[in-house]
Amino acid sequence: MAKELTTRAQDYSQWYNDLVIKGSLADYSAVRGCMVIKPYGFALWENMRDQLDRMFKETGHQNAYFPLFVPKSLFEAEEKNAEGFAKECAIVTHYRLKSDPDKKGKLMVDPDAKLEEELVVRPTSEAIIWNTYKDWIQSYRDLPILINQWANVVRWEMRTRLFLRTAEFLWQEGHTAHATKEEAVDETVKMLNVYADFVETYMAVPVIKGVKTTNERFAGAEDTYCIEALMQDGKALQAGTSHFLGQNFAKAFNVQFSNKENKLEYVWATSWGVSTRLIGALIMAHSDDNGLVMPPKIAPLQAVIVPVYKGEESKAVIDARAAVMMADLKAKGISVKYDDSDNRPGWKFAEYELKGVPVRIALGLRDIENNVVEMARRDTKEKQTVSMDGIADTVLNMLDAIQQNMFNKALAFRNEHITNANTWDEFVKLLDEKTGFIAAHWDGSGETEEKIKELTKATIRCIPLDNKQEAGKCILTGQPSTQRVLFARAY
Repeated sequence: MAKELTTRAQDYSQWYNDLVIKGSLADYSAVRGCMVIKPYGFALWENMRDQLDRMFKETGHQNAYFPLFVPKSLFEAEEKNAEGFAKECAIVTHYRLKSDPDKKGKLMVDPDAKLEEELVVRPTSEAIIWNTYKDWIQSYRDLPILINQWANVVRWEMRTRLFLRTAEFLWQEGHTAHATKEEAVDETVKMLNVYADFVETYMAVPVIKGVKTTNERFAGAEDTYCIEALMQDGKALQAGTSHFLGQNFAKAFNVQFSNKENKLEYVWATSWGVSTRLIGALIMAHSDDNGLVMPPKIAPLQAVIVPVYKGEESKAVIDARAAVMMADLKAKGISVKYDDSDNRPGWKFAEYELKGVPVRIALGLRDIENNVVEMARRDTKEKQTVSMDGIADTVLNMLDAIQQNMFNKALAFRNEHITNANTWDEFVKLLDEKTGFIAAHWDGSGETEEKIKELTKATIRCIPLDNKQEAGKCILTGQPSTQRVLFARAY
């Protein structure tokens, strides 16, 4: 291979880092805990972002933008939200630097430039947005407000990993306002379904839709709905959340409206978001020891044509034929690259395998004479010789087959790694074997949930929305339980 990779069996964590760095998705930055998203990684994020944006707009949402900075007093207005994010907040206290008289060429904070009120660098935007909604909402006619923003947020994480957990990351956050509780709950579930549809249809990652326990829900929410995915090392990853906020933020910011009977009511709210951690989910759900494996529907590059030649004369013939193929593929909406750089074909094959390009086409003089090409698919590494006639349709069909195969493979893996545990010993044994999701009875108390987390580092990932009701006993306390919940260790 062009770049040697750690295998999953050797060191799963290092394998992941190798793929991010050597696959040209991201790099470390000079700022602790922050990352540089490289062009290939950002192209992937753009494809994900653009598709989600279309789905949001199809469900009636509009994009807006709110400030990066939140006055501390506004941030404190909703107590649970403020307490939930307090430890992760970055604070701006001054607005100017000046030359340090004791250190030539160095700068110091200007003590005379202290802000009258400290500013929180947004870890989430409920506070600044609901303070704004107070001015936008007077009547039921002003509702609903269906707003989304694409932004960056800062959460001062102590332990960071590229894409999965960084001090600054990119995301979208929806913030909606409604006249009734029913409308807000419907919105919360609707957006959960949008996320599930996107992750399964475009990322080819199967998810379980569920609701979080009280201990795990978003700070300031009445209910948090989530989609949970399973990675190849048996750990879970929360891929997206949708929160029913009730009237908590409306009351904190005094956002009221006159209903049809001209009586004042507090507004009902939701918020929902996914972030660049989805890229981490994609990597760990699909990739192998040879590199990234990209789902065709969101791959930065769906196909690459690699010329195989000796001498400039033969290259000129191949270039001409490749130009025709490129035009045909692009006409079908396929993102394709012709790599005529002077690197060896074998190096290119390894490079595009590492980057997870779904389809690779090798084109030589003999192929042109026979009106065929060699086509390799990244997911199974199978190669086949196909006719140049109708090549665009052939590639399209292969891309569809790869997308479906990736989902089927991930779904089979997920389903094989949901295991029932009926006793504490069985539960611990399954966790140590990195089994995946463990379906077990829980007595419903936050104290029990915290004790299990303390003893095993496993959390309740969700209570599935389609959960089967069954009588049982809590694995830790032996108290009665009416249903199993899904436990796992998680990212």
